[in-house]
Amino acid sequence: MRYITPRKAAQGLGSAHSGTQDHWFLTVTSCALVLLTPAFLLVIGRAIGLPHLDLVAYFGRPYPALITALFIVVGMMHFIKGTRIMIDDYFQHTARKVAIIVSVVFSWAVIAAAVFALARMTLATVAI
Repeated sequence: MRYITPRKAAQGLGSAHSGTQDHWFLTVTSCALVLLTPAFLLVIGRAIGLPHLDLVAYFGRPYPALITALFIVVGMMHFIKGTRIMIDDYFQHTARKVAIIVSVVFSWAVIAAAVFALARMTLATVAI
């Protein structure tokens, strides 16, 4: 039986040597999402029912575009780390590798699509 020193227990380094960092990352992104979610819901709530040109102009403004981008990016980064932990717990061997690749590629595709759409709306607003 191995003895864990108080220093090692305080550092929180488990066998993977990254559990504490993962926990803190998820904690910080969760706190950020607690603040961003109501702001995002207000932004989306105000955009519901707007005609297309007004919607493009609305998301061309800095506040709605920034809140939406932050919500998507922070949310998907939280999703990447959370699914990685879940996949590590429940999948084995090749299925684990494939599931991690699929979840990360999906998350980055969502981030890229959202940022691209917001950038297009901002540039369309500048052109109008």
